[in-house]
Amino acid sequence: MAFAVVAQYQCAPADVDTVRDALRKMRELVASEPANLAYEAHEVVDQPGAFLLYERYTDRDGFEAHKRTDHFAELIRGTVFPLLKERTITFAETV
Repeated sequence: MAFAVVAQYQCAPADVDTVRDALRKMRELVASEPANLAYEAHEVVDQPGAFLLYERYTDRDGFEAHKRTDHFAELIRGTVFPLLKERTITFAETV
């Protein structure tokens, strides 16, 4: 059963370029993870500093493995998370 993650990030307008660049790099690196089925990052139209991520993995274990990668530690935990003013995450499984 596929496992989906929908994340909403909000950063200050001054940090948009840094967050955008990190998410673009993540998209390239996540594609090589064996459990990853999709990784899409979007900038929200008409809402500066807002991003929407949609991720799919073969299962929850695949997502947990994703969180243990070096690129997640560097780009998300080390770069993106410290710049966020707000973050919400929704987890879902295929019905």
